[in-house]
Amino acid sequence: MPHIASPRAAQPLRILRRTLVLLAFGGATALVAQPPQAHAGGLSEARQLVAEGHLPQALAKVDALIAANPQDPQYAFLRGVILSAQHKTEEAIQVFTRLTQQYPELPEPYNNLAVLYARQGHDEKARAALDMAIRTNPDYATAYENLGDVEVALARKAYQKSLQLDASRKDAIEPKLALIDKLLPTPKPAPPQAATPRP
Repeated sequence: MPHIASPRAAQPLRILRRTLVLLAFGGATALVAQPPQAHAGGLSEARQLVAEGHLPQALAKVDALIAANPQDPQYAFLRGVILSAQHKTEEAIQVFTRLTQQYPELPEPYNNLAVLYARQGHDEKARAALDMAIRTNPDYATAYENLGDVEVALARKAYQKSLQLDASRKDAIEPKLALIDKLLPTPKPAPPQAATPRP
């Protein structure tokens, strides 16, 4: 399996560790094989497009960078972030899964997989991905924080299931659920969106 040759090569991934949660992003450009500086500039341009919310353009830029240098995990990682921001969850999961297979030493793809799994309500899968992120890098604070959030979500589900099975436990369980809701409030569903009429 390919490995990142130096810590310097992994640095941009460390910088991106929180982007999945923080950014929303997309693209159209073509690059031919260019010197490494051009690729670094292309990555900076793609990140800038993401930061500005130009997701289609960012995705096109990243796809061109991947075509020119398919072995660089930074490009694939940013592609996964962009797909996630575009709500293309399954495609993003494929990208991050492939990164965990090709670069198992990188914790960030595991973390981002966990975030996507948790969004889908797959808390057990999220926990497993975060466990891998932590095994890969025991000093990865973001993964520990996310693991705590997943564990709280699992506790909420367990208490709710307990109440469902035995309502007489209400007095013991409801205070625990109230504490969990203070820690991590249950997300409110988004208001329904009106369908756009087709031309």
